[in-house]
Amino acid sequence: MKKEILTLLVFSCLQVTYAQEEKNYKLITNPNGIILGYNPASGVKILTVDGLKFKDLNKNGKLDKYEDWRLSAGLRAKDLAQQMTIAQISGLMLYSGHQMLPGADAGFGAATYSGMAFSKSKAKAEDLSDNQKKFLKEDNLRHILITKVQSPEVAAAWNNNMQAFVEGIGLGIPGNTSTDPRHTATINSEFNAGAGGTISMWPDGLGMAATFDPAIVKEFGHIAAREYRALGISTALSPQIDLGTEPRWYRIAMTFGESPLLAADMARAYIDGFQTSSGKDEIKDGWGYQSVNAMVKHWPGGGAEEGGRDGHWAYGKFTVYPGKNFEQHLSPFINGAFKLDGKTKEAAAVMPYYTITSGQDPSGQNVANGYSKYMITDLLRKKYNYDGVVCTDWLITGNEGATPDIFAGKPWGAEALTINERHYKVIMAGVDQFGGNNEIKPIMAAYQMGIKEYGAKFMRARFETSAIRLLKNIFRVGLFENPYLDPQESKQIVGNTEFMKAGFQAQLKSVVLLKNKSSILPVAKNKTVFVPRIYYPASKDWWGNLSAPKFDYPVDINLIKKYYNVTEDPAQADFSIVFVSSPYSAAGGYDLKDRKAGGNGYVPITLQYNAYTASTARVQSMAAGDPVIDPSISNRSYINKTVTAYNTMDLRTILDTKAAMKDKPVIVVVNASKPMIFNEFEQQVEGIVLHFGVSGQAVLDIISGAAEPSGLLPVQMPANMLTVEQQYEDVPFDMTCHTDAQGHVYDFGYGLNWKGQINDQRNAKYHSK
Repeated sequence: MKKEILTLLVFSCLQVTYAQEEKNYKLITNPNGIILGYNPASGVKILTVDGLKFKDLNKNGKLDKYEDWRLSAGLRAKDLAQQMTIAQISGLMLYSGHQMLPGADAGFGAATYSGMAFSKSKAKAEDLSDNQKKFLKEDNLRHILITKVQSPEVAAAWNNNMQAFVEGIGLGIPGNTSTDPRHTATINSEFNAGAGGTISMWPDGLGMAATFDPAIVKEFGHIAAREYRALGISTALSPQIDLGTEPRWYRIAMTFGESPLLAADMARAYIDGFQTSSGKDEIKDGWGYQSVNAMVKHWPGGGAEEGGRDGHWAYGKFTVYPGKNFEQHLSPFINGAFKLDGKTKEAAAVMPYYTITSGQDPSGQNVANGYSKYMITDLLRKKYNYDGVVCTDWLITGNEGATPDIFAGKPWGAEALTINERHYKVIMAGVDQFGGNNEIKPIMAAYQMGIKEYGAKFMRARFETSAIRLLKNIFRVGLFENPYLDPQESKQIVGNTEFMKAGFQAQLKSVVLLKNKSSILPVAKNKTVFVPRIYYPASKDWWGNLSAPKFDYPVDINLIKKYYNVTEDPAQADFSIVFVSSPYSAAGGYDLKDRKAGGNGYVPITLQYNAYTASTARVQSMAAGDPVIDPSISNRSYINKTVTAYNTMDLRTILDTKAAMKDKPVIVVVNASKPMIFNEFEQQVEGIVLHFGVSGQAVLDIISGAAEPSGLLPVQMPANMLTVEQQYEDVPFDMTCHTDAQGHVYDFGYGLNWKGQINDQRNAKYHSK
């Protein structure tokens, strides 16, 4: 037995050695356990000082302070910033556009390899693309945003290739890879860019909030950080902690709901989970080799979008405050993200939202948050003493499209400035980094503008200030010592059984049971169920790609068969489950057809399935103005205009199914992305199960009784569209809520279990607070 173990150990060591040689990096372990990883081909040598090993990253033959892992991240960052050229600092201030591993042949995420599309090249999935080599070397970029990856092994191998590439350039600054959320239960990341690979699946945003349990969110943070670091990711572009006070807003799905207290607690737990390393993984002050920098978004809150329109487009560039409730939107930041329980103390980075925070700057200047000196320097930096990284949202310095509905640059309030002038204004507002910008030229031009206005000494100091902030986040997570990964170890970590189970349990706890007439639920297994197909009309995704219409099952029918007998004849069924999505407005609040017909282009966003006419909307919008595409429009009101939810057939399916089932029970399962109107069908059905994008298995475990529902509503469910129009975009808990046939009010904190309405310590702590 001992011989077998010895043989295994030798074989294991040989495997490690082979992997290191194959990937062309070496590991050196110091007596105190500090591991150095480096690529010999990069020219980096190992220095021995006081019997300890250090990497000579700038290849000058001596130990610089920034190379000395015994010193604090702050001291190291300051030393390195002083050695950097303005071109190198400018590159550090860039954050790449979305990168897929490997790059797509065409469209979103497209890339070339030796001048050819990936499928036509001889490149491996983990190879650097032409564009990546360019922005890493020529533009000195070190912050990379990745989306879809082929597998955890590919992500780890690409990380190694990227780190080896940059290690041999200049001062040897490692790459800091980031991601949008990629743990959602439908295996996609933010805006359906695609997470790729096998990773644990959890509720997102409102789903996490529906658990009303920060401990679950903290556990998620710890697990997600382990998986991120195994993928080579050291910064999370999350959490989204905007206060969800506007029910029509598209991005409310990704928030922690409308309660300032709940949102703050969830934000704190999320960031503590992501940023905190412990034991042998800790370097100092909670930071370490399992830490992931959290970039909270979106300062100072984007949840008060007028009419629910979104700031990714020109038609949604304004947040408004009819309830004079701006200060409460800061609560998730100042009482959550900046007041952590863990040793890292505050979120590593902050992202301002695209929007113009209307009427809040005392100077009267109306510019987007990323351009606003008041929002960044006066409030965030000075009043709330935040000295972490501030990174713009993606593409705020680009030019907007020809019409408000085009997904393009988002320079709200700075449309008349040149691209170089926009960069200068952002820098002087106090921002450190530009999301989605791959080229240093505009930043270098901005630097020259600053010299003309303030002098070279001032601008050098200004750039070094940002460099120190950015570098600290790279030092604190240990990338300067060892940025390399074992791809096979990554494969074992990402999406392992333990992590998958934890994510599934969180999914179960996020499901909300809204209605259970005559205790029809749970329904015992092996009964016969009718599941109607759903019509999906043609629609555009986030990126503008058009999908073909289809008529199909809304859930994997083979999954249903693991729980129940399935029939296509309602007469043969014991009960029915109808799977639908919450009402969705395809136009998003702006319709070019209306504009071409002589209107202003602005239309309602509906939360009901049937046609909705906005007869009670504002006569005069609170905000308006676009000097580029609609300078003549001073009123964005949509009063008396009519829209119909693009998935209006979901309602028809519910009602038709009830008619076909006659007196047999119908259970409606709603996949909700925002609040919705229930009065169109609630009285006609026996059960309603609500979830925020979890797996079909989690829903069926609840329906079948394998698990008991415990989720609570993190947002109010309005009684009708009248109360939606009357509520204030900036104020939580100000709608009249739906009351069902059993007398239950679908208010914040409401939910049922098998015994009836839930009333526990969660309700007592968070209800209407």
